[in-house]
Amino acid sequence: MPSKDAEVVTKLKEAGAIVIGKMNMHELGMGTTSVISYFGSVHNPWNQDYVAGGSSGGSAAAVGAGLCYATVDTDAIGSCRLPAACCGVIGFKATYGLLSTKGILEGEEADETIIRISHTAFTCRTAEDVAILLNVLANAGVSQSKFKTDYRSAFGTTKNPRIGIVKNFKATDEVRTAFLEAVKIFHSLGSTNEIDVPFESASFNIKTIDQDRKTISRTLFKDVNVLLLPTTTDVTPTIEEAKARGPQAVSADNTFFCNYYGLPAISIPCGFSKNGLPLGLQIVGPGWSEDNILDIAHKFQQATQWHLQHPKSYTSG
Repeated sequence: MPSKDAEVVTKLKEAGAIVIGKMNMHELGMGTTSVISYFGSVHNPWNQDYVAGGSSGGSAAAVGAGLCYATVDTDAIGSCRLPAACCGVIGFKATYGLLSTKGILEGEEADETIIRISHTAFTCRTAEDVAILLNVLANAGVSQSKFKTDYRSAFGTTKNPRIGIVKNFKATDEVRTAFLEAVKIFHSLGSTNEIDVPFESASFNIKTIDQDRKTISRTLFKDVNVLLLPTTTDVTPTIEEAKARGPQAVSADNTFFCNYYGLPAISIPCGFSKNGLPLGLQIVGPGWSEDNILDIAHKFQQATQWHLQHPKSYTSG
């Protein structure tokens, strides 16, 4: 048991947040299903036979069920965004370095690779929630946002955004169809064009990671402000299916590149699969472009109702 709070928790408490407690998660953060846990499997609030995703599965399940306003998580390969997509809520990770990681893995032995790709993240329900949390948690000393005194001021400022629709993501036909249906909304928000992401170049080469991060923000986003792609590659599996497939049963193929390149990314609800479980899409930007991401996510949520859908287990107030 830690002897003191993580820095982000201290900031939340100082801002008046009421800390309820800790959520369940995949053991040691080493899986994407939250099925393997000392406390038992985390259940999806939309259907308890299904996984909540992971590794921050308890966080997404709690926010999805209306048990709390938001949760603080980590995201090393997508482990905040993946469960958010599975549970119909928002998973957000900022540019590497904007949110403090001090006190997370404090005193623990951790591989340097994990340290460099792990991001402090959070789960909530709306783009406005993300802005409110960033107002408290973002490190103003490193932020490059002109709205860092109040990230909500970024809403409505991105005029005619250039939106890159990723072509080479991995997805089943069902996920792809739902994603392309959601993309129709973005056509009305700005100009769109198709783009490929160098997923295969996101390696574990710590020696070149800093240069790779600078290069990708300059080259990949040369002609676009943000990228769009599905969060998950397949529909959410049942707990029994996940047990058979293994700890990585919810694939991180569409999320990990954001961790290696340190890019800000948000997963937002964009529909439902045939089994009645939520689906999510990602909005990804170059380093330090939280403003654009939040504004475009906010525009999408104003034009849709997906974030207003709640499972039967939802508790208001």
